[in-house]
Amino acid sequence: MRTVTILGATGSIGTSTLDLIEREPDRFRVVALTANCDVVRLAEAARRTNAELAVVADESCLPALVEALAGTATRAAGGMAAVCDAARSGAEWTMSAIVGCAGLGPTLAAIEGGGTVVIANKEPLVSAGEIILAAARTSGATLLPADSEHNAIFQCLAGDRPAGVRRLILTASGGPFRAWSLEQMAGVTPEQAVAHPNWSMGAKISVDSATMMNKGLELIEAARLFPVSGDAIDIVVHPQSAVHSLVEYVDGSMLAQIGPSDMRVPIAHTLAWPDRMATPLAPLDLIKLGRLDFEAPDPVRFPPLRLAREALGAGGARPAILNAANEVAVEAFLKRRCGFLEIAAIVADTLAAYDPPAPLDVDAVLAVDGEARRVAAERVKDRVA
Repeated sequence: MRTVTILGATGSIGTSTLDLIEREPDRFRVVALTANCDVVRLAEAARRTNAELAVVADESCLPALVEALAGTATRAAGGMAAVCDAARSGAEWTMSAIVGCAGLGPTLAAIEGGGTVVIANKEPLVSAGEIILAAARTSGATLLPADSEHNAIFQCLAGDRPAGVRRLILTASGGPFRAWSLEQMAGVTPEQAVAHPNWSMGAKISVDSATMMNKGLELIEAARLFPVSGDAIDIVVHPQSAVHSLVEYVDGSMLAQIGPSDMRVPIAHTLAWPDRMATPLAPLDLIKLGRLDFEAPDPVRFPPLRLAREALGAGGARPAILNAANEVAVEAFLKRRCGFLEIAAIVADTLAAYDPPAPLDVDAVLAVDGEARRVAAERVKDRVA
């Protein structure tokens, strides 16, 4: 049995991972599950999977968790230190799905354990990519991508040497406003922005898809994960979201990973890797799909693509600032404190106003993240005023 730990077990990635694990209970043993403060869903998951340990990051929720687990063999713990301890629990396979920079410490703790760590949250590789990769080299940990695009590239590379690769191609759905004019986009509401045409996702990542910032962040992640330069990574809009990404080789061959638009596909690939496992999903119906369209993204209507590429090229603290400022701007938009097109403008203003030295450890990354959020919040206030 493969031992597993899920960091962020009550989020969308965590619940999708649990769904797969619970379908094959003889194949997996759950060592630890963590959540921020959702005691009810965490306790239910721990009971269903007979998890050895359940942890809430919000220590004030610990008494409720202890009560919810009464009569079970599952141990309960609380606080961020306990989350990091859970990450170090020695599981062979760890899903890192804690949203935001709160996931940096636990992800690093899991990597230091030297097992297989699946990266589902963007912050470790975007904000602290060099630190994360150095830790993996030191511990011998295997990093696997759970994002559908990066997992697709990983599958298409299949261990090929980087010298044979010409470029990586990340696909983007284009979001709900792919064909909208700038004038129309200026009036976008939060309700419209979270209604993704192909994927079922949380509000923040749905907005990132609508602005195409998600693809900019994925560009940075891809440059960290795979042995190619940023110049060798392209982005194309693919409205059907059936081709999840492609690898082009120097001989002209192009390999694509195609499948349903469901995160359980890439998660299952990482859970069983280097083997395969079944999912409950119906196969992609190519006849019903009918066609595959591709087009170039519009950098004028979707400026986050340019901002992300510039941040990747500059390196240092720039990707961390980009990520933090975007989170602040998206939250402001969802709370109707700024317009849709102002999200990118707030990120650009923050990048222009704050340029610290490159962070050398996680504490420094968190300091950059915190200051970038403060600067971005000031830019939001300026626009509201």
